[in-house]
Amino acid sequence: MSGKQASKGGAANKSKKPAKGGAEEKREDALQAVILADSFQDRFQPFALEKPRCLLPLVNVPVIEYTLEYLASNGVQEVFIYCGAHSEDVETYINDSDRWSPESNLCPFSSVDFIRVSDASSIGDFLRDLDKRSLISGDFILVHGDVVANIPLDGILARHRARREANRDACMTIVLRSSGNSPHRAAKARGITPVFVVDPTNGRCLQYEEMHPLQKDKYVKLDDSVFEYGEFEMRTDLIDCGIDICTPDVLALWSESFDYELPRKNFLHGVLKDWELNGKIISAEILEEGYGARASNLQMYDCISKDMLHRWTLPYVPDSNLLHGQTYKYKRGLWLEDGAHIAKNSTVTESVLGKTAYVDTGSTISNSVIGRRCQIGKNVRIENSYIWDDAVIEDGATVLHSIIANDAVIGKHSYIPEGSLISYGVRISAGTELPSKPVPRISLLTSEGEPAKTDCKLVGNDGKGALYEEPEDDEDSDSEDEGDADPAVLQSSLIYSLAGLNISRESISTLATHDSDEELSDDEYEQFQVKANRERLSSFASDDSAAAARALDQFHGDAVHGLVDALRADDNDDFDSAKLEFMGLRLANNASDSMMRKAVSVAFATRAAELMNPENGGLEPTKAAGRALTSKKGAVKFITEVGVGGNKVDLHAEFALALQKALATIKGLDSVRAGTLLAALLQQLYNLDVLEEEGILAWWMDARAAENDTLSKIKEKSRVLVEWLENADEEDSDEDEDSD
Repeated sequence: MSGKQASKGGAANKSKKPAKGGAEEKREDALQAVILADSFQDRFQPFALEKPRCLLPLVNVPVIEYTLEYLASNGVQEVFIYCGAHSEDVETYINDSDRWSPESNLCPFSSVDFIRVSDASSIGDFLRDLDKRSLISGDFILVHGDVVANIPLDGILARHRARREANRDACMTIVLRSSGNSPHRAAKARGITPVFVVDPTNGRCLQYEEMHPLQKDKYVKLDDSVFEYGEFEMRTDLIDCGIDICTPDVLALWSESFDYELPRKNFLHGVLKDWELNGKIISAEILEEGYGARASNLQMYDCISKDMLHRWTLPYVPDSNLLHGQTYKYKRGLWLEDGAHIAKNSTVTESVLGKTAYVDTGSTISNSVIGRRCQIGKNVRIENSYIWDDAVIEDGATVLHSIIANDAVIGKHSYIPEGSLISYGVRISAGTELPSKPVPRISLLTSEGEPAKTDCKLVGNDGKGALYEEPEDDEDSDSEDEGDADPAVLQSSLIYSLAGLNISRESISTLATHDSDEELSDDEYEQFQVKANRERLSSFASDDSAAAARALDQFHGDAVHGLVDALRADDNDDFDSAKLEFMGLRLANNASDSMMRKAVSVAFATRAAELMNPENGGLEPTKAAGRALTSKKGAVKFITEVGVGGNKVDLHAEFALALQKALATIKGLDSVRAGTLLAALLQQLYNLDVLEEEGILAWWMDARAAENDTLSKIKEKSRVLVEWLENADEEDSDEDEDSD
């Protein structure tokens, strides 16, 4: 059958090069790979309505190109591509490719086979179908069609085969990348946190769970069988690369359970939970080097794109010119294809410009990817955005952290806020300012694929398109837990946000070995965390305490960054969204009360110090403190409830100490100015009834407030305030005695 003929129903469309002599006998040794080109999820809508996710451009290259190149670099010979939605588009793209067409002499694979399953509704349906076909002859690599990786597999394959030789029940190896201190953006992705429980002595995977801020039970309950092992680690610092090495036994396990739909949440979790019944062993290869991630949602798309611009994905960077005809050259933070033009008086930094893209005078573009034939007008501002082929951004328009799809037109002096998704052919009229809430997702099609009626109030009188809305019966979910909110909503936008979501504030812990549903108090929570950490280090003989510390550092950085951004924002006077995101970070990272106190104090101290700088108004300390604390509705309540956390004197003293230490670490702020600002902040917090005088006086008497010269100098500036509080307290006492 010709490689360009479409298969019917459930038939496989097989395309092979002429076999060399003895090929049939050696087929059993051929390294095979299965690519899942459809995930049956809606996390790239509205773009995936018109084009399959694996063909969407990732830094101006269709995503599946990176996956195919990765497989070719690891010696794969036979490829099976399972297509779902838009299967004809995938087949046409591969068959028309100079590199991947089975008819091309340049194709590194001996065969490329397309398989359609007409009634498939999940990845599980794909893999059960593959088991029936008996196409797999030995170990095979299972990947999604959105994998970007440079991890060599030869050593991993060898260890997998050695385990298989030693124990025929060893059926699968999962490739994971430790995030550690990795600067990769993909290592910092948020939303759903995979939890792997592994035996550190042999890499055996013992249990798999997922956690997310929307779930009701904020803990992982370990199976009793886990405790039968002498050592185990609970790892929440791992990037799932989406690369599995499997034996045919894996397909048999899928066939035995028709309710399995998702590879991790259902299959991996279920097989490990029932291992005493199935007897199968799954191992984890945890790597400290190399790059591996999936563009599985828009946030990961954003992360991987930025990683490419920082060249962490070598050799898969723009100037590798993966596509035939690409001519990118890299120079001083820019990747330019032949014919790309940047006019004088325009500034383009850390960005990619495709062939014949044109940037007119006075425009600024930073950290963005511009596709081929795009037209960027005069005085345009584009930041952290992705402009796909043939899009037009007219004079004076602003595009911030958004995706603008092919053939879209952004009219003159329009404003596209952060997180916007502008689909194919949409037109935004001149002078239109899209709302920031809800984040715009604008399409010419409805969720059913029907033409949408243009909403002129949204896109302007001359515009085309309407707000894209998910169908009410959307089943795109990674969670089947009854009562839990669907975590897919966390990954359906370009920018991670918990705004508008119902986040439970129940206690969260990493370990749960009891069945109690009672909520822990703050003191009990702190004690439990200390106990859990000690148990993890001693009883479990875990070596990743450093990773845990890095996770806590990540919480601090993300939390402070989010709060400071909220305090800086000019377009939002409400602090509720920042509070929700902060609490979500707390839940996702097991942050203790002291960690939250530190993050809150650093954020508000930072903002107050910024307001004293000339570029931010050069306010006097008292005004800077007042504006930092009160400019956002709900900020004072947030500090009271989350930063201070109670009415106890010691809690008030701890927050004052945290503010003092935060100011001591701000670059460019000398001790005298830091001390004056601290006194102003404490005065404001006292006036706002956030801190009581007993708490401030307790801080003043605390030896830690003067444990070094810098802190002593900062503390000294609050002496007048402290003396005033002491005198006020004495006067109150005298008045009470007189009244007696």
